[in-house]
Amino acid sequence: MLVVTSEKVANHRIVKTLGLVRGNTVRARHVGRDIVAGLRNIVGGEIHEYTKLMAESREHTIDRMVAEAERLGANAIVATRFTTSVIVGGAAELLAVGTAVRVEPEQV
Repeated sequence: MLVVTSEKVANHRIVKTLGLVRGNTVRARHVGRDIVAGLRNIVGGEIHEYTKLMAESREHTIDRMVAEAERLGANAIVATRFTTSVIVGGAAELLAVGTAVRVEPEQV
């Protein structure tokens, strides 16, 4: 499955638009990670525990969006966007949305 943030896929043409697809996940912080993150906050630098949590969340949202697109018969997703929102203190939602399409290689 091709997943792109652009409106088109290079060297392909969109032959059918199948509609909006999305994937989301809601993640809560982990007490153990918070302790380590709090210590890092004191000395500064990247908080690797949260970086890993967000990377895993992005992968889950993409996987769910791709699964929805596959159910529609798509072979690509264009105009992919991500958004994050706080649900409650310590928990956030990560949402991926895009447009499921069927693409074919352009004839040269």
